[in-house]
Amino acid sequence: MNSLYLASGSPRRRELLTQIGVPFTPLSAPIDETPLPGESASAYVERLARAKAAAGCAQLSGAGVVLGADTAVVLDGQILGKPENREHALAMLAELSGREHQVLTAVALNDGQRCQSLCVTSSVRFRAISRDEAERYWDSGEPLDKAGGYAIQGLGAVFVTALAGSYSAVVGLPLSETAELLGRFAIACWQQPAAQPED
Repeated sequence: MNSLYLASGSPRRRELLTQIGVPFTPLSAPIDETPLPGESASAYVERLARAKAAAGCAQLSGAGVVLGADTAVVLDGQILGKPENREHALAMLAELSGREHQVLTAVALNDGQRCQSLCVTSSVRFRAISRDEAERYWDSGEPLDKAGGYAIQGLGAVFVTALAGSYSAVVGLPLSETAELLGRFAIACWQQPAAQPED
């Protein structure tokens, strides 16, 4: 069976792969994440996922498969990146407040011979968020390194009133689609059971 390498520093992606029993070796594959002029959000995340997988592949000395992924939060066609500072985060939360937005996550696998990728779009609706709530959320430290300034799997879950699509994709890795993609590269799920929580 092929060895899998994860070209991502995201703890969420590590947890999700572990959840479905896929062993992997993490590696760092920094790339330029600047959007290209006129690039759509779906083209952007898929390009970055493929670039991360390719950058990871270039580091391997032997055979292996590299998984790259990228997630973007999109509102009114605009990509909301990670907040640069407190005011930026509060402005993003104010924009998302009481509205629906899209979360796009792309996954790419590269074995040095071929690269396959896909993109999953989910819709998330937020309830209204007061300025005080947004400030307290920022003070928690959670929004700092999150696309769109929130984490659905964390404290930010209290803002979510509806989700259409893949929950795991919003977290950072669409598990059903990723499992299918892994299968095409002869990597099986459920190789090792997920750790069970202590009673």
